Amino acid sequence: MQRSRAICMIAAIKARIARHWPILRLRTILLGTLLFVAALPGFSAIFLRIYENALVRRTEAELVAQGAALAASAAVVWQGMPDRPVLSSKPVRYHDRMTEIDLRASPVLPPRPTATVTEAQPDRAALALTRRMMPAFQETKLTTLSSILVLDRNGLLLNGAERGRSLATLPEIQAALGGRTMTVLRENAGHVPQYPAEWLSRAASIRLHHARPITVDGQVVGVLLLSRSPRALSLGLYEDRGKIGIGVAVIFLLLLLLSAVLSRAIVRPIEALSRATRELASGRRVAPREPSLQVVEIRALYRDFDQMAQSIEKRSRYLRDFASSVSHEFKTPLAGISGAIELLQDHGADMQPGDRTRFLRNMAADAERLSRLVQRLMELARADVLVGEADARTQVKPLLATVADALGRENFAIRVDTPDTLPALAIDQPALEAIVTTLAENARQAGASCLDIVVVPAGEATMSIDLVDDGCGIPDGDRERIFHPFFTSKREAGGTGLGLAISRSLLDAYRGELQLLPSTQGAHFRLILPIAG
Repeated sequence: MQRSRAICMIAAIKARIARHWPILRLRTILLGTLLFVAALPGFSAIFLRIYENALVRRTEAELVAQGAALAASAAVVWQGMPDRPVLSSKPVRYHDRMTEIDLRASPVLPPRPTATVTEAQPDRAALALTRRMMPAFQETKLTTLSSILVLDRNGLLLNGAERGRSLATLPEIQAALGGRTMTVLRENAGHVPQYPAEWLSRAASIRLHHARPITVDGQVVGVLLLSRSPRALSLGLYEDRGKIGIGVAVIFLLLLLLSAVLSRAIVRPIEALSRATRELASGRRVAPREPSLQVVEIRALYRDFDQMAQSIEKRSRYLRDFASSVSHEFKTPLAGISGAIELLQDHGADMQPGDRTRFLRNMAADAERLSRLVQRLMELARADVLVGEADARTQVKPLLATVADALGRENFAIRVDTPDTLPALAIDQPALEAIVTTLAENARQAGASCLDIVVVPAGEATMSIDLVDDGCGIPDGDRERIFHPFFTSKREAGGTGLGLAISRSLLDAYRGELQLLPSTQGAHFRLILPIAG
């Protein structure tokens, strides 16, 4: 019950969608798909923070460069100071990476805590170094808008509003005191939103903190702590508007090029094929011109259309000829019957009994011929639409023996020559029996006294059945028309001319073939049939 209710609900939803679904042209769908695919990088740059992550890394790289330059300058100034302490030359090894921040993976730490009050005194040499470097720090800060703090080897601040206090507990300061640079992301406590769409940017409310040691002779004498908010996403987009515009223009040019190629290779050929189909439906065959840009599926579709058009034309020609032949075949006996009825109606009372009997006999013969024609036409119609069964199997040896026994006469002998072992053929027994019987009857009506039936292999998957008689044969002028419906040379003997046409249609249904081979005497027919798998 629940399943049927769910099916009904799904069907209702589908019907509702179908009522409101717009019917679009193929080129519109292709262009929309391409535009959507082209817009995906833009959406990912905004919503997946790819571009924003690049801006954060650029900010980090700038802080690293500033820190490296200022630390190197401080080390030079330290070495030039007359009262600097002598340090032992102990190399310190550390690994520095230009960028190590990733918005998707790096944790965002809480805002930088307030420096703690301590009784320790700042290092005098480091304090003197800070005083000498302050002009450089101020000039750098004005240009880069970065916060620059200097700490001694114990983590005490040497400048800024919290001078004399300690930041030694921060992980980035501890790393720098150990000789390693470190960059962390922290929340920006003083951030105030400036534009409505700022929620799209994850980096708007964070700040980068970069700690770098100042080393002299391999010893850490101080730490530089630089911090800065990353470049805003909107500002970065504005600054890179030229590059972004060029990229968008290139993408749209490529889209137009791809749309033109797809239109020429797919849309136009389909439209041409549609026009050709309408022309074919109206009775005119117009061969569509194949596109210059070949696509495998479109080329196969054109070939299938051409094959379909040829089949329709062949079937139409067959129906026209068939209708003409049927009307011609029916016209003669109907005319005889109509004339005899008219004579009997006008002169029946005065007609001699012998004449009346002759007219009635002619009418009966014409009626019998019409009956045979109707029956054969029904057989031909069934043979034309017959589709052979895939699992059809027939043992040919007993079937030929049965036909020879049924049709053999004193004046008409049928000799069968078959190998001892024969595989089964892929055809129904009634169909094969009807074909062989028709060919044997034709041979007997042609005056043959003997019919030889020989079965031999015709390949790895086919078998041939040759039927050779010693009759009068088939004239050369009739050999091309022998399989045409209603063609017969024995019309006076009651022939309908449909037997060979029915036999060929039956063989076509089972992927077989009926051939008329050259013969010096009599007729030579060959049946080629597939062997059952």
